[in-house]
Amino acid sequence: MPQLPARHLVSPYPPMELLAADQVEAIHDASMHILEDFGIEVMSNRALTLFEKAGAVVDHSTQNVRIGRELVAEALKTTRPLYTLTPRNPERRVTLGGNNINFTLVAGPPNVHDRERGRRAGNLRDYRDLVRLAQHFNCITMIGNQVCAPIELPANSRHLDTYFANLTLTDKSFHCTAIGRGRALDGISMMAISRGLTLEQMAEDPGVTTIISVNSPRRFDDQMAEGLMTMAEYGQSACVTPFTLMGAMSPVTLAGALAQQNAEALFGVVLTQLVRPGAPVMYGAFTSNVDMKSGAPAFGTPENTKANIASGQLARRYSLPYRTTPGSASNAADAQGTYETMMALWGAILGHGNLIYHAAGWQEGGLTASFEKFVIDVEMIQHMMEFLKPIEVNEGELALDALGRVPTGGHFFGEPHTLERYQTAFYQPILSNWQNYEAWKEAGGLDATERATAVWKKALEEYEEPAMDPARREELEAYVAKRKEAIGGGEP
Repeated sequence: MPQLPARHLVSPYPPMELLAADQVEAIHDASMHILEDFGIEVMSNRALTLFEKAGAVVDHSTQNVRIGRELVAEALKTTRPLYTLTPRNPERRVTLGGNNINFTLVAGPPNVHDRERGRRAGNLRDYRDLVRLAQHFNCITMIGNQVCAPIELPANSRHLDTYFANLTLTDKSFHCTAIGRGRALDGISMMAISRGLTLEQMAEDPGVTTIISVNSPRRFDDQMAEGLMTMAEYGQSACVTPFTLMGAMSPVTLAGALAQQNAEALFGVVLTQLVRPGAPVMYGAFTSNVDMKSGAPAFGTPENTKANIASGQLARRYSLPYRTTPGSASNAADAQGTYETMMALWGAILGHGNLIYHAAGWQEGGLTASFEKFVIDVEMIQHMMEFLKPIEVNEGELALDALGRVPTGGHFFGEPHTLERYQTAFYQPILSNWQNYEAWKEAGGLDATERATAVWKKALEEYEEPAMDPARREELEAYVAKRKEAIGGGEP
């Protein structure tokens, strides 16, 4: 099956800016007001202690923490504008920051869907197949946090099975489940084993990241705070992402939502630097709106797209790598799912998202991982990759010789200039059908969603499992077995 070759994607264009410089500063000042005067609730005694030692105003009775702009500025002095994540295959290393762009598999849905088997609960078999698809398609550069939840497995240890699938069925980096210390440390340890490194060695060359979802408005729960601090402690990447849905978890106005998002993200960034100065950390954005008629989340809206672009400006204001997401609220891999995702994807690309999370397979507002939507999204991602290739202007590309040879009213089909380039001149889609109506009808008249089924099935047939050193695989298996025994029926 034709697809674009693997490549390190870098945008050659300047990022789009929706906010004027004074507007960015107004949002920054509003964020500082939130942090200094309103504070953030932190449900972790360990984190409260760290903030208190750093000079924050901590109310232990309410777990409210107020930090000054000086503390924020001091923390930003030790963050990194750019860093890399190295998986077990160094050729799959990804760079986060600058103009670099990376795409991940959808992460977190409790359900999975395809046209042939319908909607069903997440399970390990589907998990493995979706991870195989992510390995097969070059444009997916990272694995997210549990592409679907394998609910037939115990909730306290299923992360070990998903980590093992990530590490054996792919050779790409992945996102740890950072709900508490144990799950985060397991992901770090298993990546280290797959690379033949100690934890100390991997702290100098990180291999995994996580997404810390803030309980907006203005709350860090205990488990997320512990996961964030563990990742920072071991020198691994963390992305602090407020969940700011306008009209529900944040103000109904975009400026107010961005100010809240900014305050919450910076608060988490500060915490990582209090744990380990220099720990790799990313600015995360997930600002969209709700349907004010029902309260249901909406994605791929004009407001969501503007937030994706504006959030990039805020991340660059602090010289932080930037994570964003293209999403859709559609319940099917249909036209709505496509145009909403494409709308948000444009915002992510124009806003210079370094990590475009949930890029392939997101359906039903993130409640379902869809096989067909995965294929549609891969097609859209590849379109973006080709869009980001600069236009060449040189003697051969200007084609003056061909223009001089073709008479007025003629055509270029038989021209040597065309024949030399026709196989590589244009992007070749994996899903689009360019037949005329009669030929399309004769071939079965399948629409894009129906054709996507054949694509993912063929991709699974062509999938090749990346080789792994047998000794490291055995060590991973032993680690999983030992941890499952230690966890038992308790918390990891």
